[in-house]
Amino acid sequence: MKLFFNFSYLIIIGGLFISCSKTEPLPIEYKNDDLLVRDLYEHSKEFIQNIYSYDNGIHAAIGFGIANSYMVEGDNGNIIIDATDSVYQAEKVYAKFQAINSNPISAIIYTHNHADHTLGASYFVDQQLDAPLIIAHDSTAKAVEKLFGILNPIISSRSSKMFGTQLPESEVVNVGIGPFLSAGKSAPGYVKPTLTFKDKLKITLSGIAFEFYHAPGETDDQIFVWLPELQALFPGDNIYKTFPNLYTIRGTSHRDVSAWVRSLDHMISLQPQHLYPSHTRPLSDSDVLDVLTLYRDGIQFVHDQTIRLMNLGFYPEEIIEQISLPQNIVSSPFFNEFYGTVRWSVRSIFNGYLGWFSGNISELDPTSISKKAELMSEMIGGYDNLFQQLEKAVTNEEMQWALELSDLLIAQKYKIKEVKALRAKAAYFIGRMSSNPNKRNYFLSEAQILRDGEKENLDVRPKASMLKEVPIDMFFEVLSVRLNPSKVSASEVTNACFTFSSGAIVTITIRNKIAQITKQIPDECDLQISTSEDTFKQVLAGLKNPVTAIASQELTVNKTVEFIKLLSKFTP
Repeated sequence: MKLFFNFSYLIIIGGLFISCSKTEPLPIEYKNDDLLVRDLYEHSKEFIQNIYSYDNGIHAAIGFGIANSYMVEGDNGNIIIDATDSVYQAEKVYAKFQAINSNPISAIIYTHNHADHTLGASYFVDQQLDAPLIIAHDSTAKAVEKLFGILNPIISSRSSKMFGTQLPESEVVNVGIGPFLSAGKSAPGYVKPTLTFKDKLKITLSGIAFEFYHAPGETDDQIFVWLPELQALFPGDNIYKTFPNLYTIRGTSHRDVSAWVRSLDHMISLQPQHLYPSHTRPLSDSDVLDVLTLYRDGIQFVHDQTIRLMNLGFYPEEIIEQISLPQNIVSSPFFNEFYGTVRWSVRSIFNGYLGWFSGNISELDPTSISKKAELMSEMIGGYDNLFQQLEKAVTNEEMQWALELSDLLIAQKYKIKEVKALRAKAAYFIGRMSSNPNKRNYFLSEAQILRDGEKENLDVRPKASMLKEVPIDMFFEVLSVRLNPSKVSASEVTNACFTFSSGAIVTITIRNKIAQITKQIPDECDLQISTSEDTFKQVLAGLKNPVTAIASQELTVNKTVEFIKLLSKFTP
């Protein structure tokens, strides 16, 4: 039985780049393309793997995956800020930290929910005799659960392309805010927070005063950590040495840009002397306030000018052409577009305020791509002429135009093999020429897929202990959107009633080719299932065969065959 839940995203987002394909790059010669991206190669110096120690008892593990991990030495206990992206990386970082100070870990702090900050936590926890506190914002656990949720497959796929997890190692320079990603070395090691807060929290940990503040920005659950006695600020992902990811091309909910600016203002108000970001290298002294101020000003400039031009009636593409950062901002290395870009940010801000409709009436109900292809071919004398224009675009290195022409021909299934080969050349060319790693990796990944086809997803199965951290409600929410209507008759009505040993009750009602999830048992149940939450989670995650679970009486059901048929209606 196929897995209902694909956990590979949790690893893809995580850290070390070890799942590289051995496929050779496309055999196309380009002119000085490495020279065009030499700044990106220079940027890799930010991520040289090392433990950087400071006189104030703070130690930074940099280059062990995409995100930094910090250790703060306390009295008879150490505090970890961000737990790396994987158990595999956490083991290496923990050994390095222990060589510096062998005191136990008294607390682990998540600056936010992203997997590169949370998925190594279980290794740190498992090495302790006494469980450390796990501190985070009160919305972080829910945000982590979404990693397993209804959008997992598409986010997984897009993340893999953005981070280049299937590319040859020679094609990946870095990932903008870190050196590489860890994929497949270990199962997810997330541990649910044990101490959370809403707005702020002040607490002493191992003799050190810590202050935590909610600071929405790159994520809604983002916090920053302030050590007043050390004048040390840990801003999480709200600042790093590249243009901020006001929108990420892997896909995300709208990021509140104004809130991001306010969070940076809060940090500035504390007058920090030391800055320890979760990505790229730490800063000290006068550079800290200068960089924080410039960063918030750059973000505000893009936001405010986008709004100004929106109110003048300009469409997103027109706004993009009119916005350029002031010279004193754009010349800063903190605004090199190695992660986010002004162009993508403008589109996201527009969409966040007004939604997807630009106001241009031609875009409200546009001509379908296949119809547009038909009309275009008629206009220039047939599909063969359209194909010749595609060949010409590739020859002339008008590669973006080549991609757009290939869209039309693919929609009509015209010379698919030849068109995809040309599209692959265009995608590879654009990718190799791009100094933005997100764009670069995405285009190179698409080129590889066009040439070699999709690679099979990693079969990364979580530990049973990991599943305990995810509520049963989330599993049923995912089941709802996995119902395959082709496997359900229009007249089918089925009530599958689940009673769990925890006392929870859930009913799946299949009706009108939808699956309604309710927390009550109806008068009539077609299927009656009794089991533990852990057992059912393991069945859905592929850790346990449903037939085996029934045979061992870990799961009881009144109609075995019908139950197996029910599960088969939900497809990945």
